[in-house]
Amino acid sequence: MTVDETTATAAGSDPLDRLGFLLARHGAIANSRVHHAFETCGLALRQGTALMLLGTSGFMSQRTLAAALEVDPSIMVGILNDLESAHLVERRRDPSDRRRHIVAITQEGRCLLAKAQQAVTDVEEGLFADLTPEEITALRGLLARVRTSPRDPVCFEQ
Repeated sequence: MTVDETTATAAGSDPLDRLGFLLARHGAIANSRVHHAFETCGLALRQGTALMLLGTSGFMSQRTLAAALEVDPSIMVGILNDLESAHLVERRRDPSDRRRHIVAITQEGRCLLAKAQQAVTDVEEGLFADLTPEEITALRGLLARVRTSPRDPVCFEQ
């Protein structure tokens, strides 16, 4: 059975039951809830994501952080300016390469990160409350196999 046949069979007569629509709808809801979780901590999505990435390693180069967030370096500067003004991160020159900036999470940043991570955990627990741990693992594996690319355009409707 082809993907089209499987989708058509599963979708029945309701075109909105198509897998693409279901994934888009659930993804949009999850995205909205995660945005709200970060906002309750006073963070924008990219700021919260940057803190989460820095929380893992403690520090990374500004360029590496921009690549991980998939943002232009000029956008990264704005994100870091806001985080630095709030004393959540600090930037310093790399002693081995003065052209490179290292971004490090501060203790204040770690405290806010803990709150943000809990807020995101609460969102995930609500979203996946009806799934077993095995189903969550299976879902993660299936989503990893969906053919998308970081280069794919993403449209955020407001």
